[in-house]
Amino acid sequence: MIENEIENIPFVDIHTHVNFSAYDSDRKEVIDRALSQNVYMMNVGTQQDTSKRAVEIAEEYEKGVYAIIGVHPIHSDACFHDTQELGEGNKEFMSRGEEFDPTVYKELAQHKKVVAVGECGLDYYHLSPEQKEKQTKNFLAQITFANEIQKPLMLHIRKSDDSTIRSAYLDAADILKAESEVPFNVHFFAGTIEETKILLDLGATFSFTGVITFAKQYEELIRYIPIDRMMSETDAPYVTPAPFRGKRNEPVHVIEVVKKMAEIKGVSEDVMKENIWQNVNNFFDLR
Repeated sequence: MIENEIENIPFVDIHTHVNFSAYDSDRKEVIDRALSQNVYMMNVGTQQDTSKRAVEIAEEYEKGVYAIIGVHPIHSDACFHDTQELGEGNKEFMSRGEEFDPTVYKELAQHKKVVAVGECGLDYYHLSPEQKEKQTKNFLAQITFANEIQKPLMLHIRKSDDSTIRSAYLDAADILKAESEVPFNVHFFAGTIEETKILLDLGATFSFTGVITFAKQYEELIRYIPIDRMMSETDAPYVTPAPFRGKRNEPVHVIEVVKKMAEIKGVSEDVMKENIWQNVNNFFDLR
């Protein structure tokens, strides 16, 4: 590919949250800053409120801004409130504990800028038996929904620190193998090589955040995973990459993630950028 064509290829942040309350004061500026640097983004919903907001934001832009809709496993139960996500004292965006309602999400999925379902999955970091049951029920419902509308899955999977609890990656793999008929991406992947092998065999793709710029434990995974199974993300407003540590994260910083992925993988930034763009188009069917 010639140099000018590579320059025209966008960077892509496939998992960000500019739909969160953390950006209420400067959302347009954050999005415009990313688009001015040829950075596309996918704002990911975590429950009905943030999913609707992601769609509304996407529809304000002709290109480069997309939406993903669904229920985060944490929001399967009324036990979580993050001021960056839901706002300070804003009861409209309090986590109520949401049971996935396909009727609501089917209406949202009619919008042409909706490219996937999620972020859904299993989060075992803080877990009770009741919460696990609710998470699993929501996860299964969203897989069924994704199968129906033929959109890929954006997965949130987090293991417990308790070694006696089976890996959330293994539980999710069992469910996906039995139920999923669509592609799926594991966002903010932090599994073992053994778990990676299992997910690769199921056809998974994996995305990495700015954490790779300051935490070396991800390097083995990035070297191991084939380049045609990798995508880039920020998970903004969280995990700001170096050299912007200490500041709120935003989609434009995905450029630093791509640079680091290229460095670890031992390829040029142009090669990494081109491969990510191809993977994004294949996975989300943006063409």
